[in-house]
Amino acid sequence: MTAFLIQIAGAAALLLWAVRLVRTGVERAFATQLRQGLRRASDNRLLAAFSGLVSAMMLQSSTAVAMLVSNFASKGALSIAVGIAMLLGADLGSALVAQILLARPGILVPALLLVGVALFLRSEQRKLRQTGRILIGLALIFVSLDMLRTATAPIIESKGAVAVLGYLDSDLFTAFILGAIFAWVVHSSVAAILLFVTMVAQGALPPMAAMAMVLGANLGGAMIAFVLTLAADVRARRIVSANLVLRGGGALAVLLALNLNLLDPTWLGQAAAAQVMGLHLVFNLVLCLLALPFVGLIARMSERVMRDPNVQSLGRGMTALDPAALEDPPRALNCAARELLRMGEVIEKMLVAAMGLYEVWDDRVAEAIRDEDKALRQMHLDLKLYLAGMNRHKLDDSAVNGAIEASLMAANLEAAADQVARKMTDLARKLSLEGISFSKSGQQEINDFMDRIQANVQLALTVMMTRNPDDARELVAEKESIRTAEQKLQSKHLSRLREGVSESIETSAIHQETLRILKQVNTSFAMAGYPILDESGDLLSSRLSSQG
Repeated sequence: MTAFLIQIAGAAALLLWAVRLVRTGVERAFATQLRQGLRRASDNRLLAAFSGLVSAMMLQSSTAVAMLVSNFASKGALSIAVGIAMLLGADLGSALVAQILLARPGILVPALLLVGVALFLRSEQRKLRQTGRILIGLALIFVSLDMLRTATAPIIESKGAVAVLGYLDSDLFTAFILGAIFAWVVHSSVAAILLFVTMVAQGALPPMAAMAMVLGANLGGAMIAFVLTLAADVRARRIVSANLVLRGGGALAVLLALNLNLLDPTWLGQAAAAQVMGLHLVFNLVLCLLALPFVGLIARMSERVMRDPNVQSLGRGMTALDPAALEDPPRALNCAARELLRMGEVIEKMLVAAMGLYEVWDDRVAEAIRDEDKALRQMHLDLKLYLAGMNRHKLDDSAVNGAIEASLMAANLEAAADQVARKMTDLARKLSLEGISFSKSGQQEINDFMDRIQANVQLALTVMMTRNPDDARELVAEKESIRTAEQKLQSKHLSRLREGVSESIETSAIHQETLRILKQVNTSFAMAGYPILDESGDLLSSRLSSQG
């Protein structure tokens, strides 16, 4: 029995890891492209749903798409109705991914492993390395499902296991709850559904129980994004909450129909596994088709239920600097690192809010950004005094270097905040006062560039938290890539000036200065990677060593 449980748990663990491997590979290699694709689809609901579908298939996660959409909604880059349409498409996309991954790959597995490992180990280009990571993850998904089929075969011969699982066939509500809990615990509805369908195909899980568990996984998958965005802007929470009500409510309605024998699953296929997978696909397809025409009405209802707060605030928490830790240098440095992370998170919110002012000026938002800048300067001062307090105690070389590193990073972050609070808000206000706007192509270039900067800011926060050398290497490499991209965008802008585009002429100085500010913000955050690479030996003469 112990060996059986270990086999099941091992197969499930490999499945979860493989799904995560694919998702992180796509995020690291194509996050900017996905962000740009979602944002550009915000003018059309059908296109928005399609972009959500494609993104979910690439990321193998509707939750990841929900987090991207929430980010756009928080800065006002898309409407609630469009955001709901994207999540409806993402739910359908994750269902299609599960269907594709259930196929028997044959010789495809060794081919994926061969190409994936070769790309990951031999390629020096980041995107090719991450493509190799994706291929390895896909191969491991197929391997884990084969392991699961082998491990669950003995269940059919066990009378006790058959009796326990048979109970779920008679209590669909309990099966539904178990499916929702499992999807929530593993934080992946795709992995949960792959597990349930594979078990029913092996005869280890009764078909009706499996259908209830798959419906529960739909509720659990929607709950993941809901909980992750509880502290987000109300505009983001409206989208995620609407999707939870639609997906969860729809799943409960279908469960009720199954329980009352109002739905005959045999029309979905002859095999039990085909019926379960077909129910999942049809459920998400019908939900998308039925809800898509009414996303405007759903959006208005969510606005009435979840109203805007009277006072808009970017939010601050208590300080992480603990005076009691000063006598223990390693602990004090950890406190300083947490404070630096808080500073970085505040600046990210300031940056997102400032970009929103370029499209719609809001005095309250501008004032909130200035208030945050003042608070951040105080945070910087408090951190410097805290680090100075460490010097009253005997420090070894490691602690001294850590204090210097924290002090320099704090200065870089304050410089980035100054760029956002003073210069970007002034430029946005100038656009509003003069009644001018960027040309369509110019606005798209700035938005695309902002997507890259924001992705790098989030990567920098990850580096500050984990100190992972691979992420630090990627962050520093992106600094040079951003510099090159900024130069190309400046050249494109000058080309429009030569062509006599009126909007480009009116906003030329603002356009060029905005690009320059964003590049400098990126540089400030990229500095988080240099000390880590210096420790690992990946830096040589201020450049990434070729051994990386």
